[in-house]
Amino acid sequence: MATEPHTRLDWLVLGPALALTGLGLVMVYSTSSPLAFGREGADGLSYLKRSLVFAAAGVPLALALSRVRAELLRRLAYPALGVAVLLLCLPWVPGLGQAVNGAHRWVRLGSIGFQPSEPAKFALVLFLAHSLAKRGAGVRSFANGYLPNVLIPGIPVGLVLLEPDLGTAALMAAVVLAMAFLGGVRVRHLVAGLTPLLPLAVYLLWFVGFRRERILAFLDPWQHAQGAGFQLVQSLLAFGSGGLWGVGLGASRQKLYYLPEAHTDFILSVWAEERGLVGVALVLSLVLVLVGRGYWIAARQEDPFRQLLAAGIATWIGAQAAINALVVTGCVPTKGLSFPFLSYGGTGLVVALAAAGVLAGLGRQPVPDREAPG
Repeated sequence: MATEPHTRLDWLVLGPALALTGLGLVMVYSTSSPLAFGREGADGLSYLKRSLVFAAAGVPLALALSRVRAELLRRLAYPALGVAVLLLCLPWVPGLGQAVNGAHRWVRLGSIGFQPSEPAKFALVLFLAHSLAKRGAGVRSFANGYLPNVLIPGIPVGLVLLEPDLGTAALMAAVVLAMAFLGGVRVRHLVAGLTPLLPLAVYLLWFVGFRRERILAFLDPWQHAQGAGFQLVQSLLAFGSGGLWGVGLGASRQKLYYLPEAHTDFILSVWAEERGLVGVALVLSLVLVLVGRGYWIAARQEDPFRQLLAAGIATWIGAQAAINALVVTGCVPTKGLSFPFLSYGGTGLVVALAAAGVLAGLGRQPVPDREAPG
């Protein structure tokens, strides 16, 4: 049987995910309406309508996946990674791939476009949970631990890096390392295997022009306020303007063409301006509840695959939210990474809801039998 019988849904996972999705819809409308109105003949609700379509697809998918047995998902681990690698190659295929600002991150089929890197995150977590679990104590050896569980995931990570999308590649690499560690791979193997990659990391961060500019702007954004630091400066102004309670929903000034990507990577900045410190605390609290519950679910699993799958999903969502929050507050250099559930983006929303559904399914509790009347 493919579904979990006689169980009830873990709302401490799905509840925060749905709440964040709802807040995201509100903020997508607030941040995108000036952009949509600014285009000739555009509908001011166009971004919201598209987000509603993806939310309407993602929520039922999450509920459906919450009923699917983990054993069925485990059988899909290798095919999912294979499909993810294939999808990551499509942006380079003429007629299918769509280059935006020189980056090959999109696949377009008619009027439908999607980012292959989003489902690749899910596939990576699924593959690692299966691969690490099936090896048992064998993961302590270099050949059975490090090589298959770091080098094979390095293929989709490398394809994302070639798009280029350093932010998503770094997130995926962090999830790989975290899951490898949790799965029992020796730390010395991870260090020895990754040390030769340090020169490549230095080259990508410092000797690629636009990334060096971002690092310099991060170190002193106000000195680069009209160049590479413009986005960060506008984000900091949004946070500063919000104060404790915010200027009011819909009343942001920074979204009026001052803050680029206000509806995607920097949506948390506009939320901070409109709802203040209290609003930001609410969003981060919802993420913490979801991620914390994910680790709690992982800790109570007896099956290693279920344990690693829950921990991997929680790590992925938590790390992505943390990196985005650190970027928009100027704590790390600017990267193109969305906030889970909150930012505009159909592929990311559907995949995040699907992951939350799987996590909620892993946390399902048996429904207690009714006591017989005495």
